[in-house]
Amino acid sequence: MIDLSSNNFHGEIPSTFFQLAANLVGFNVSDNSFTGSIPSSICLNSYVPVKLLDFSYNDFGGLIPNTLGQCSQLQVFRAGFNNLSGPLPQDIFQLVSLQEISLPSNGLSGPLSPGIIKLTNIKILELYGNQLTGFISPDIGKLYNLEQLLLHINNLTGPLPASLANCTNLVTLNLRFNNLEGDLVAFNFSKLVKLRILDLGNNKFTGSLPPTLYSCWSLTAVRLSFNKFEGQILPKIVGLKSLSFLSLSHNNLTNVTGAMSVLKRLKSLRILLLSKNFWNESMPNDDKIGQSDGFQNLEVLALGGCLLRGEIPAWLAKLQKLQVLDLSFNQIIGSIPTWLISLPSLFYIDLGNNFISGEFPRDLNLLPSLASAVAHYELDTTYLEVPVLVKTKNANYQQYIKLSHLPPAIYMSNNSLRGNIPVELGQLKFLHVLDLSDNNFSGSIPNELSKLTNLEKLDLSANHLTGEIPASLKGLNFLSSFSVADNNLEGPIPSGGQFDTFPASSFLGNPGLCGSIVQHSCSDQPQITNPIPEESSENTVVFGLIAGLAFGFVVGSTTGLLYPIHRLKFLQKLIGFLHPNEHRKSSISPLYASS
Repeated sequence: MIDLSSNNFHGEIPSTFFQLAANLVGFNVSDNSFTGSIPSSICLNSYVPVKLLDFSYNDFGGLIPNTLGQCSQLQVFRAGFNNLSGPLPQDIFQLVSLQEISLPSNGLSGPLSPGIIKLTNIKILELYGNQLTGFISPDIGKLYNLEQLLLHINNLTGPLPASLANCTNLVTLNLRFNNLEGDLVAFNFSKLVKLRILDLGNNKFTGSLPPTLYSCWSLTAVRLSFNKFEGQILPKIVGLKSLSFLSLSHNNLTNVTGAMSVLKRLKSLRILLLSKNFWNESMPNDDKIGQSDGFQNLEVLALGGCLLRGEIPAWLAKLQKLQVLDLSFNQIIGSIPTWLISLPSLFYIDLGNNFISGEFPRDLNLLPSLASAVAHYELDTTYLEVPVLVKTKNANYQQYIKLSHLPPAIYMSNNSLRGNIPVELGQLKFLHVLDLSDNNFSGSIPNELSKLTNLEKLDLSANHLTGEIPASLKGLNFLSSFSVADNNLEGPIPSGGQFDTFPASSFLGNPGLCGSIVQHSCSDQPQITNPIPEESSENTVVFGLIAGLAFGFVVGSTTGLLYPIHRLKFLQKLIGFLHPNEHRKSSISPLYASS
């Protein structure tokens, strides 16, 4: 066995290296910087007893060598996260001893050959993040030993083959981001009793939610979002006693009150994403939904983009483990409830694009997870069964494998909030995003916002704010997105710090502002001399901990393994996908676009 993995080797591997490798049983050069082609000479000696080949996480290019078929005892072939191209070589399907093929995140193309059904001992088939086309073989059910089928992020078409139900050892089935279609009611899931993770999101499946799916009692995660499902969620779903993650967003489901009354009985449910369903229905406000046995482990609730009518339901106050709440893009009326501060773990609130009125509650400065170090670091840091995918402004997706990697945020944009911006908001020192744009706020910008030393986005645009921009905001060293456009502000625009990076559009619509960025001289106006508050040692420690949690590791999208940050370039090859902590480099879109 030759193991050269996880080093800094580079260059090409000479073919002569294997001339004397008569007894080679394994060759692992993963996690290096090798280039060139995968050596074709490694299997030329038919007597070589090699069982493992691992070329993953390098910069190999070109075709997969067509000599692999001569490694007759090969059991594991890995070459993921490289620059390989072309189809799978036909001779690889002669290796009946193969138990794992792992080739994710390359440039492989062409159809998924029907020859793959010859690999009857295969347990793991990872071909995600490529450019494969065509149908999944209708005979794929002959792969009786298959445990993980990961074909997501390709261009596969056609229906889900009926014979796949014969793969009764399946634990993970991930086909998201393809062009698969058909009515899933016709597929019999009931045989897949070992299935734990089912991800069919971002396809073109139709019909109602398949009732046979409720027989897969081992399921812990189901994602069927971004399809064309219709109808209601049936009570039989409560048979999925281990279900922790459920995403049905962006479909055409109906009866939101019935759905919530059923789903509250799933004792293990942590993540519930139902956005963009239940069009124009009434907000579920039955207090029985939040009874002592309802949603008691729920950490994420997303009902955004449904155009639901009514007020924010009071039963939400009983969900004591809730961390993330998205009710954006609905028709919510009334005021922001002060009982939000009774939720000890709530750190992400999106109530944007509604008809909410009244003043911003000053008591929200008491939100425990945004104001208290103890509460903040008690947030759930366990890994999700599958990543939450959040769509960004450039149409790519960010994936979050931990809830604690979501940026702490308050989105209140495009409502009818009025009055002054509370100075008490400056106490939410763990806040990363504050969006109060498109409201009716008046008065000045509180100088206390400069205490939000972790803030990355501050949007106060399209209000009725007056006075000057506090120079102390220059102390917000992580502020990458800022706008006070379309207000009635005046005086010099602060210079230095992050303010030298903001575009002119951040300040337009304020005729009284001056400075080079708006091409309006301040020579006849007094300069702002407000001092920048010194950052306390406590804040320095806090950010250090946040950075340690956020940037120390990144997580593979399917394996759950941890990779050092210096291997990030390979994870970023996943067709526009970003690692879970990329939120410090780009702004976050509302969670309602997630799946």
